[in-house]
Amino acid sequence: MRSPSVRSLPALVLMMLVAGTAVAQSPTYGVGRTPTEEEIRAWDISISPTGEELPPGRGTVQEGALAYRRTGCAGCHGAAGVDGRAPRLVKQDAEPTTNPWNLGRILPIRAPYATVVWDYINRGMPLNREGTLTADEVYAITAYLLYLNEVIPEDAVLDAESLPKIQMPNRDAWAQVPDWQPGQPRLPGYPY
Repeated sequence: MRSPSVRSLPALVLMMLVAGTAVAQSPTYGVGRTPTEEEIRAWDISISPTGEELPPGRGTVQEGALAYRRTGCAGCHGAAGVDGRAPRLVKQDAEPTTNPWNLGRILPIRAPYATVVWDYINRGMPLNREGTLTADEVYAITAYLLYLNEVIPEDAVLDAESLPKIQMPNRDAWAQVPDWQPGQPRLPGYPY
């Protein structure tokens, strides 16, 4: 019988370590538990382009104008979506055929899908009170911003069925690199 060669020794040691690691798991100390299916569904708040995950609700442009002022959007972004301390929300004046990347860094223009706008407002606004808006407020504010950027008409009603059907101006060009460069401030006046 031949003894194992010196070459196969490292492989044998590696296999023993892997097998030993699987057997010797760290103790759990009784902390944590496996989440339920219901908890996982509640935490999964991502909204896809198809909008299948959108909650019930609805909003109009007029309701959005009121919600924009009432929920504090105007305090950061300006009364008309421009000239606030936070990024502008309304595109710059330009020809209708202008590349959306040349209209400014405006989420309601640069987003490839309207559901992205809804999702961002739902998760990230208002600043320091994220996630406090109702579904109706998010639909309404989304409608208002899309209207201000000439994406939808003033009489549009947004809900889980109509929102994903909106044809966004940047749908076919969204993978282009934005104009922001490393070292540039992301918000006017902020050093990061």
